[in-house]
Amino acid sequence: MKKILKEFKEFITRGNVVDLAVGMIIGAAFTAIVTALVNGVFKPLIDMIPMGNLDGLITILIGRDVDGNVVSDPYGAGAALVDLSKSTYIDWGAFIMAIVNFLLTALVLFIIIKAINTVRGGLEAGKINLDKEEVKRLKGEGMSRKQIKAYAEQKAKEEAEKKAAEEKANAPETAEHILGEIRELLKAVNPEAAAKLNETKSK
Repeated sequence: MKKILKEFKEFITRGNVVDLAVGMIIGAAFTAIVTALVNGVFKPLIDMIPMGNLDGLITILIGRDVDGNVVSDPYGAGAALVDLSKSTYIDWGAFIMAIVNFLLTALVLFIIIKAINTVRGGLEAGKINLDKEEVKRLKGEGMSRKQIKAYAEQKAKEEAEKKAAEEKANAPETAEHILGEIRELLKAVNPEAAAKLNETKSK
């Protein structure tokens, strides 16, 4: 029992389980927002358009009355007798509205995600990669936020170049690199030997 409880505790405290739970909760809340926006804002606007509400757009294949008897003229004199619960028909309106709902939901989702990405991009663009003390010092020196940001970008660039140079310097020497150094030494000590080595390499 103790072992099972321990395993259960390890299972529920795993990062991916917690992340999944948070994702499901946020997803449910997000779905509610999208649904409310579609049903409460966009659909009423569509229903205001003439022929916007397509609930009654159907094609009756076999019209029947409440008793189940076939109505001979479901579109004419017998239209009032047709009971849709007993009849066989194609509901074009429901199909078209399902497509409209899908497009509206996709549009709302696109707008919300685009807004979130825009805000996130703005925050990332306005972020200064310096510690608070350095920012405070630079502000004390009379630098504006724009100047501090430019300074931070230049500093990050210099650090990246310095790191790349260090990695290059610490990289293991190749045979070509070693031969190049030997040629340079030979040029300084014995130019004729260096020339012969170059001739051998060219052959």
